[in-house]
Amino acid sequence: MMPTSRTCPALFVSAPASGQGKTTVTAALARYYQRQGLRVRVFKTGPDFLDPMLLERASGAPVYQLDLFMGGEAHCRELLYAAAAEADLILIEGVMGLFDGEPSSADLATCFGIPVMAVIEGAAMAQTFGAIAYGLAHYRAGLPLAGVFANRVAGERHCEMLAESLPAGLPLLGWLARDAAIALPERHLGLVQAAEIVDVEARIERAANALQGVAPTLLAPVTFTPTPQVSVAPARMLSNVRIAVARDAAFAFLYRANLDVLRAMGAELHFFSPLTDTDLPEADALYLPGGYPELHLATLAANTAMQAAIRTHHAANKPIVAECGGLLYLLESLTDTQGQTAPMVGLLQGNATMQTTLANLGLHSVSLPQGEMRGHTFHYSRLETALPIIATSVSKRAGGRGEVVYQTGRLHASYLHLYFPSNPAAVAGLFGNV
Repeated sequence: MMPTSRTCPALFVSAPASGQGKTTVTAALARYYQRQGLRVRVFKTGPDFLDPMLLERASGAPVYQLDLFMGGEAHCRELLYAAAAEADLILIEGVMGLFDGEPSSADLATCFGIPVMAVIEGAAMAQTFGAIAYGLAHYRAGLPLAGVFANRVAGERHCEMLAESLPAGLPLLGWLARDAAIALPERHLGLVQAAEIVDVEARIERAANALQGVAPTLLAPVTFTPTPQVSVAPARMLSNVRIAVARDAAFAFLYRANLDVLRAMGAELHFFSPLTDTDLPEADALYLPGGYPELHLATLAANTAMQAAIRTHHAANKPIVAECGGLLYLLESLTDTQGQTAPMVGLLQGNATMQTTLANLGLHSVSLPQGEMRGHTFHYSRLETALPIIATSVSKRAGGRGEVVYQTGRLHASYLHLYFPSNPAAVAGLFGNV
């Protein structure tokens, strides 16, 4: 018997561009409705690790990615359908501008019929605010634009001026005044990790308190339908395989969906810190995700015991999967933007240098010996190495530069952040005992 559809109020928070304050507004709304006793589930559009950390703090619930390329429509539908069974409200934060990218936030909102609220920074605007809102509403037919939100407003009178500029039928759904105390700090890859913001709770609370004009009652429910095909759990191809997963301030770029896939295939996950631990947990495989190793050079370099443990693991021909920051950590050395160089693990021949300009960004697919997978890249470092290349990814964007994949023994390393739900069988090949 086919599962029945489910309904749940939902809102897609987007904007005309990055930097308009989508994350702050989404976090404020999540906390605002959570304080009313509602169960709030938040999703993040696209391949983002940092925004979900803050949104989890704001909502008190896990945050997953929705991406029509990395995960596919059926995967996104499954996540939303599951959330609708347990939530009183679903919030989805978009990525970049509403129509930016392929697939875009507009594609995702239209695919699932979720009403969009456009966050527009009104700080230096008057009537042009309405022109931007009008353009967003009429750029693409069929987009469910429910209204706009004015962010970083000078005050109530300014907000009234912005509201008066809106075209008929496009309401102002709320606003926030400009306030440095609710702004979220950033660094080169985006927001600072939530755990590093000492007053993160105070900022979220202040943002929720500062919301103006937000309806205490929720929007009309959205109907979420299950996937037409019966969902099949991944085969337990990693049954009883123990995987040591690096997770600390230097290695924190972990998709919850990736960990779910590993567990669903039977793996036992054991977390450890390359910053503070001196040995690996007892493990059959090692997962070194991305993060900010460049911000912890001295500590990582000084932990020679951990470096030795990882080299011993590799010498035993046990699998290692290293992504972006994990790749940098396994090199011979890493240099930060101040020119400070520190020795790393030394399993991979080569050196990397952090730059102040972006080196590569985008969605990618890659054909590995284990199967085709999808993911994304976003990094600022330049790598110099003579390592042989076993594969090169293909950028989703026409003309985009691919990322190479290195392999030595059972070590798989690349700048690519792989999205495990895109091919669980290939993941089993990377981590499993063969």
